[in-house]
Amino acid sequence: MTIKASDISRRRFIRLTATGVAALPFAGTLVGSSAEAAEALSESDPQASALKYKTDATKAAERKDATAFCNNCNFYTGKSGEATGPCSIFGSKLVTAKGWCMSWAKKV
Repeated sequence: MTIKASDISRRRFIRLTATGVAALPFAGTLVGSSAEAAEALSESDPQASALKYKTDATKAAERKDATAFCNNCNFYTGKSGEATGPCSIFGSKLVTAKGWCMSWAKKV
């Protein structure tokens, strides 16, 4: 039995098509991934208001611990020394490092 050149081309086409279809769901993340600037959280945001978020912790009347700031909170994922950083409580929106909210929990 001899293999025709057209059979090899057809097999190659089918294999490449199947690979392309399998990779299609991942193409958007590989090609279209662009860095987006994170949105800064404002005190008027509904979730921020509910958790009594303040950009300046010293102005938060509910804050009982004088050392409680966003930058030493367990939910703050920003880098040390930066003025703002993402908070997992607020969907990774940027909060001020010297801010505070009722969800504050000491970083462990």
